[in-house]
Amino acid sequence: MTTCGEFLVKQLEAWGVDTVFGIPGVHTVELYRGLPHSGIRHITPRHEQGAGFMADGYARVSGKPGVCFIITGPGMTNILTAMAQAYADSIPMLVISSVNERNRLGLGKGYLHELPNQRAMTAGVTAFSHTLMSVEELPGVLARAFAVFEGERPRPVHIELPLDIITAPAAHMRVQAKPRVSRPAPAVAQLRQAAAKLRAAKRPLLLLGGGCVEAQNEARALAVALDAPTALTINAKGLLPPAHPLLLGSNQSLVPVRQLALEADVVLAIGTELGETDYDVVFDGNFKLGGELIRIDIDAQQLLRNFTPSLAIQSDARLAMRQLLADLPVGEMRDNSPGAQRTAAVQAQLAEEFTGWAHYRQLFDSVLNSLPEARFVGDSTQTVYSGNHLIELDGARRWFNSSTGYGTLGYGLPAAIGAKLAEPGRPVICLMGDGGLQFSLPELASAVEAQVAVIVLLWNNSGYGEIKRYMQRRDITPLGVDIYTPDFIAIARGFGCAAELARDHAHLAELLRSAPTDRPLLIEVREAAPFHP
Repeated sequence: MTTCGEFLVKQLEAWGVDTVFGIPGVHTVELYRGLPHSGIRHITPRHEQGAGFMADGYARVSGKPGVCFIITGPGMTNILTAMAQAYADSIPMLVISSVNERNRLGLGKGYLHELPNQRAMTAGVTAFSHTLMSVEELPGVLARAFAVFEGERPRPVHIELPLDIITAPAAHMRVQAKPRVSRPAPAVAQLRQAAAKLRAAKRPLLLLGGGCVEAQNEARALAVALDAPTALTINAKGLLPPAHPLLLGSNQSLVPVRQLALEADVVLAIGTELGETDYDVVFDGNFKLGGELIRIDIDAQQLLRNFTPSLAIQSDARLAMRQLLADLPVGEMRDNSPGAQRTAAVQAQLAEEFTGWAHYRQLFDSVLNSLPEARFVGDSTQTVYSGNHLIELDGARRWFNSSTGYGTLGYGLPAAIGAKLAEPGRPVICLMGDGGLQFSLPELASAVEAQVAVIVLLWNNSGYGEIKRYMQRRDITPLGVDIYTPDFIAIARGFGCAAELARDHAHLAELLRSAPTDRPLLIEVREAAPFHP
């Protein structure tokens, strides 16, 4: 007999799922019956929040949904934070959970793992949540989930299977082909109107967000065609390569870029929320646009949030860019173009802003000189905050972290594991602080078990340093920020990792070049000299 749980595994595999993150429990073991006979790899985190973060990192790199198998009750409450981070950053994630039998739902009788309403908990962090009430519903509900992932703004989807449905007969079911879903194309008349405005602009500005990561070639061509200084959100890093004459970096919160935004006569924003954590990390409300705003976004509601445009175009970013490029003159890269001169003037001012950050730049230079193709997956920590401003990489999906959007701690390590699983051949540097690492430290065991060779670059300032400074600036006596710092080297080695304290930059480079290929390496960097003079 084929059960619903077994059929689910077959359907997921047929639709391209190759990895599932989950912790087996008494309520989900029947989901696991079919896994050993499939081509799907199972990764066991040490906490359901870790499962969600791993799925997030896997999805950001692969472009495919990260899939989790989660138990009823505590498994669902544990993964909610990871779902919230994925929701904030528009990451495709499929969370499949168990739930009590259909005749026990919502009774409040104290059954194992019982909650009044799991779906109600997930309502704010999913595109939709669905309780499967019959085996026959499954293909249609999965098709709806993949329509979200592939045809609209991607976000988590939650599907819960009652225990009596997981074991229900499904021998009569046949694996279905995955429906093809097209993303929305722009209205041609609107795009031509936008192109006309952009052709007439004297001081254009281009703002690109994470919604553009699949349109790297188009983004580079569009920047040149418009001769527009271009600012990238954190999730859009790499769309323009380092040293590109039109690249402003991710410095929209700094005065020189803000002044450029005020002076621009036409601003084109594509695939960006224009949200606080990318445009106002100083939280003073002073990112303002002086000229006309054109917005392009796959989400119709997002077009009208934060900044109201004169022209709002709902469309997939790549399709819109291609249409725009067809209506614009072919651009030619010139270092002395008006746009490049405006960009160079801002970059000169930014260089003065970053004079006190030389130690961070040297740290990243040491990493990139040793591992030039590295991908950086980060937490909320000082190396991430500085790197958000300083680092430029050639290629999208090489720099992402949890300092934007939902802004959770503990994300970096499990997300880096997911990223490495998605593309094993590229080095993955996990940027963590000593406080954040303690949120998800046991996931080192998951990485050892799965032989995932992530490199954890641990910035140790013996506490929540950024929050401590924040309290001091507001004349608040620091409390709860000078936390006990364990011996991370000993703990990592106890988990089976390689682990070393970097003495200086030369030693750091040596450690990076000799990193093992079958297990994690934790490199501790102390904030004190020589890394932070």
